[in-house]
Amino acid sequence: MQKIIIQELKSPGCQICARFEDFWKNKIAGQFPNAELKTIDVTTPEGQELAQKYMIFASPGLIINGELFSTGGYDEDKFIDKLKKLSE
Repeated sequence: MQKIIIQELKSPGCQICARFEDFWKNKIAGQFPNAELKTIDVTTPEGQELAQKYMIFASPGLIINGELFSTGGYDEDKFIDKLKKLSE
């Protein structure tokens, strides 16, 4: 089973980021033991570098295995579908 690395680029006080983290913790993490979430604050040097590299202008920015998945929000069904495909 392929390891999945999800990077969440978040900004301080971001409500959508908080909803995503809740969604991850309560609905996703247990279903995909091969997936790991790394949360990165956009105000850090690493966060700034990722924002520039992937042209992320809105939080959260979600990067899955080095590929930009979404910015400024996320679709739960599409996110789950993406993880299922990567887990096959």
